Amino acid sequence: MSFGMTLLVCGPISDCLGRKPIVQFGCVLMVTAGMGCAFSNSLSQLMFFRTLQGIGASAAGIAAIAIVRDLFDGETARREMTNLVLAIYVVPMIAPIADIAFLAHGWRAIYVVPIVGGLLLLAAMACFSESARVDPNVRLGLATVVQNYRRVLRHPVCVGSILCDAAAAGAVFACVTGSSLFFSNIFGPNAYGAIVGASSMSIVTGAWLNRSLCGQGASSTQLLAAGLALSTSMAIALLFMALVGDKSAVVVVLILVGVGSSFGLIAPHVIHEALRPMPGIAGSISAARAFVQMACAALSSALVVALFDGHSLHSMAVVMLAFSLLAVGAYMGVVRPANASSWSGRMQARFRRKDRDLP
Repeated sequence: MSFGMTLLVCGPISDCLGRKPIVQFGCVLMVTAGMGCAFSNSLSQLMFFRTLQGIGASAAGIAAIAIVRDLFDGETARREMTNLVLAIYVVPMIAPIADIAFLAHGWRAIYVVPIVGGLLLLAAMACFSESARVDPNVRLGLATVVQNYRRVLRHPVCVGSILCDAAAAGAVFACVTGSSLFFSNIFGPNAYGAIVGASSMSIVTGAWLNRSLCGQGASSTQLLAAGLALSTSMAIALLFMALVGDKSAVVVVLILVGVGSSFGLIAPHVIHEALRPMPGIAGSISAARAFVQMACAALSSALVVALFDGHSLHSMAVVMLAFSLLAVGAYMGVVRPANASSWSGRMQARFRRKDRDLP
């Protein structure tokens, strides 16, 4: 909750004050909170500092996507967004290994990782200049924040892309949550770590394939369509498998890999598409996207657990298919028509005029 809610505040702040100050603030808070976690003597203290850690992580993390949009345009921005998705999802693959290594020295040692990471990022930021075009005449205030989010909500390309990204993430989380419940009954709770690692690896694989195909001239539309088709077909296959009573662990793993790979294909393009119309408020758009994505992921996981009957794949299959179809509907029903209509040209010009007045 601290991570998700803080996103909505940090995004507009980074648009008005710049990306660098918000990253530096997040690093300082993350390091301080990490030390507080390591030296906590009660659960309440630990939860308090973990909340602060979430705020610091969101402040630092929200700037990454906005910085890519600040520095790159067009196809270059799309390629760099793919590299960013690759980097983001490599971390969940490495983190369990770090946990295992540090747990040998006690649970408090785990917090060495975010402390060191925050310090390294803080030092690295000293070498970088500000990427955002900040207007010194614009003051940060509630009116500016509200205005930025109104502009996001009124732009169908932004809204449709955000919903497509969030729904695709919801399909992944349905698969991860459902398969963890399924595998825990077969192999025990320790299978969950392997499941998370497999899903992260498959997303990285999809993003790597995305980058390779981009280099060979594949268009954004083609790769996005392929990702949406793969996600939906995996969900349909899983539903058929659940209906016939098949419980093959190998097939479930293959479906998990397929859904993760589809997200690696989808995410870079819809993120780029969401940021493309209004680069002046990339921080606000990035914050809205991340917040809605986290909300969809949480809802998806909650639905899978609520509908789980204790032994079958039905809840996982139904929720996964619902979110896959929502992703297809958001893109085909909102984004593509908006880009193809005469409305798009008029509104793009209007928003470009506003960008000269509002950062």
